[in-house]
Amino acid sequence: MRITTWAEYGLICSLHLARRSGEGPVTGRDIATQERLPADYVEQILLRLRRAGIVASTRGARGGYALSRAAADVTVRDVIAASELQTFELHCVAHPVSDERCGDASQCSIRPVWQLLQRRIDDVLASVSLADLLQPESSVRQQVGLAERGALPVLQN
Repeated sequence: MRITTWAEYGLICSLHLARRSGEGPVTGRDIATQERLPADYVEQILLRLRRAGIVASTRGARGGYALSRAAADVTVRDVIAASELQTFELHCVAHPVSDERCGDASQCSIRPVWQLLQRRIDDVLASVSLADLLQPESSVRQQVGLAERGALPVLQN
């Protein structure tokens, strides 16, 4: 899995809106300026987030964007799926080597591994909300199983 700038910026914009929850709409330009992101990119990401129902937009002089639901109800998976349009690309589906090797009728022993990896990634991303990410890094580390800086969690079945 590769995290692109779409996903990274989507999370940054969403967290910005979560921090400013209750303060009214925030313009894309304000988010871009305060987060030091390209304004055009931010507007495109906010449009994707709006289409996914994560943010709501208000038109007019005092318009802008706000989260459409509580930060606790928006997961990292939601934001990445909206920003990237998917969370994990199954290479054998998106870029098959050949129809014979990668088609649904073929017997591919590799495909289940990629499917399991996709499920595990989605499970981890769905277990963390924007509200969780508003906490200090040490709290987030505890939640995801990285109590010690740099330690990797042990995945169990």
